[in-house]
Amino acid sequence: MFEAMWQALQFDFMRNALTAGLLVSVACGIIGTLVVVNRIVFISGGIAHAAYGGVGLGYFFKFNPVLGAVLFSVASALGMGTVQRRTRQRADTLIGVMWAIGMAIGIILIDLSAGYKADLMSYLFGSILAVPTADLWVMAVLDVGILLTVALFYKELLAFSFDEVFTTAIGIPVDAIYLLLLSLIAFTVVMLMQVVGLIMVISMLTIPAAISGMFVKELRRMMGGAIVLGMIFTTVGLWLSYFLNLTSGATIILVSGLTYLLALGLQATRHQA
Repeated sequence: MFEAMWQALQFDFMRNALTAGLLVSVACGIIGTLVVVNRIVFISGGIAHAAYGGVGLGYFFKFNPVLGAVLFSVASALGMGTVQRRTRQRADTLIGVMWAIGMAIGIILIDLSAGYKADLMSYLFGSILAVPTADLWVMAVLDVGILLTVALFYKELLAFSFDEVFTTAIGIPVDAIYLLLLSLIAFTVVMLMQVVGLIMVISMLTIPAAISGMFVKELRRMMGGAIVLGMIFTTVGLWLSYFLNLTSGATIILVSGLTYLLALGLQATRHQA
């Protein structure tokens, strides 16, 4: 087995896939922890599906669909957050509306685009084995940006995550912090799109953080645990998909999900003891 793994690493696509999994795990661990702690899991799903509209924009106007996904997902996140904070409408209703509009725009623009869309399904279901080297550099830059932003606003994000009323009382602009968090989610969603696809973004963004949160409560440690778990899940899932000839994104999610169920069982057993 180890010989086969070594042989697989001789291929550029396999090395790129492993690197992509590691890079994505950093963003997932940090932002996923904030998503879980703030209980805005489904907002990440809404942003992810809305991002498909940006993919459609890219195809229709002949520019990189990933750039379109970035622009559309950030715009959707800011629009969703602004309306929610100002009108206090139900979050699930806004998510459903943005989800539907984004997907519809993407589908219609792709229908109207000329030419054959060869890699269209990769945006929905991921294509980690096809991640080019140029995208790895983009992922690395996004990781650095996310790390610096969270480090710079860590105290504000921490206060907002655990006590919004107190955060408002001490003069921190909670609306701005909330919109910042949604924007970071949008960037992370675009990174995940390359690995597991828009359909399964919500799982990879939340499962490692949820497992980490079962065993540690301090936010920094929770982030660190989620990063390590994400790296393990992407690496194990990638190798299993390679040896068993399975879809990589789905295999990564299955490994994550089964581990979550195992951790849930262990936690239940620990409480009963």
